[in-house]
Amino acid sequence: MDGALQKTPNKIATSKKAACRAIKLFILGVILQGGYIHGRHKLTYVIDLDHIRWLGVLQRIAIGYFLAAISEIWLVNNTSVDSPVSFVKKYFVEWIMAIVISALYIGLVFGLYVPNWEFKVQTSSSTFSNPTNDIGFKTIQCGLRGSLGPPCNAVGFVDRVLLGESHLYKNPVYKRTKECSINSPDYGPLPPNAPNWCLAPFDPEGLLSTLMAAVSCFVGLHFGHVLIHCKTHSQRMMSWLLASTVLTVSGFLLQLLGMPFSKPLYTVSYMLLAGGVSGFLLLLLYCIVDVIHIKKPLILFQWLGMNALIVYVLAACELFPTFIQGFYWRSPENNLVDATESLLQAIFHSKRWGTLAFVLVEIIFWCLAACFLHMKGIYLKL
Repeated sequence: MDGALQKTPNKIATSKKAACRAIKLFILGVILQGGYIHGRHKLTYVIDLDHIRWLGVLQRIAIGYFLAAISEIWLVNNTSVDSPVSFVKKYFVEWIMAIVISALYIGLVFGLYVPNWEFKVQTSSSTFSNPTNDIGFKTIQCGLRGSLGPPCNAVGFVDRVLLGESHLYKNPVYKRTKECSINSPDYGPLPPNAPNWCLAPFDPEGLLSTLMAAVSCFVGLHFGHVLIHCKTHSQRMMSWLLASTVLTVSGFLLQLLGMPFSKPLYTVSYMLLAGGVSGFLLLLLYCIVDVIHIKKPLILFQWLGMNALIVYVLAACELFPTFIQGFYWRSPENNLVDATESLLQAIFHSKRWGTLAFVLVEIIFWCLAACFLHMKGIYLKL
């Protein structure tokens, strides 16, 4: 972002570029994760607009990027950085912005009253792998504030009110818990006496959680500012170490005070922990690559990073596996993707270990694919 400002000193023009990029990323996310592409095991491409999912991973990145970009463009002053004090003076308004967003999240999560609510469900005997077409209603008893559990948290309440129940994610991670699946930690049929919320929709990339996730972008900005303004390895490493330690310790303190680590809710404690751990990883990689100059063993990460968007679109959104599965022999199950996974499960005599091996094979494949794209000079950018 600093480079963009140097190339385009006009703040309004730079803001327009940031907004345009965020909009393109958001639209791409809706296309990929809005429900039109049904995933590996369903060779269909269709979406009822009444059930389109508006939010997702790319949409979250778009919102976080836009908030961080606008803050970098408009909230950073022209103070020359030559000491820790001047560093704070230059960026303190951005830090205040991050604190305000965090305070807003905490206030809404613990202050909003969540009433009883109901949702449409297919049947009480539905399973997640084999749903039926019968429609009924389930009621969730809430009437409280400050809950961080699956059925009555304010994160889901805000999404239901502003986005609508029909536009939320239908298979959240809660459905893999012991309360909701006899195959936990995988999806599966409902156990006896499963609570009603097991069939409820919940978007892990919802509005409130995305607001909190945007603060992670401010953490990334801080690490980037250190890289720009600290000129020696020792200064950078000490600054990252200090920031990462403060973030991690703060996360654990909040967890001890009653705010659990929760990625679906993207709690403040989780954000702090994730930011701190990310800082430690950045410090480790910087030490290996830039200080010790051990680069070749980590070149795969560089290739992936240079084409992160195209790898995410083709791999994480299952666009490429779905395309490959479209070619089968006599039966849809007889395709290269499923055959490879079944073969590895047979070799390891375990579904879990075979699936893990399959995932590792996928990672290696996409590392090599990223290498090929890099050698050809092919990069996908928005």
